[in-house]
Amino acid sequence: MSDLNDTILAAHARDDRRALVGLYTQAADQTNDINTVCFFLTYAYIYALELGHPDADALYARLDAHGRV
Repeated sequence: MSDLNDTILAAHARDDRRALVGLYTQAADQTNDINTVCFFLTYAYIYALELGHPDADALYARLDAHGRV
């Protein structure tokens, strides 16, 4: 997860929001703690909404499945 964290930080540094959607989704997929999963999914969803990204609906559905919307 450390390499992924570094990649996320680098994407923030260059304001690469498209990459952040995928990176935060990937981070959510790599953890088992539901609060951490939803934390990462929330950030992925926010960036997806800002971009009109095609994954926005799927991210919303995942958050909804955990009662987080």
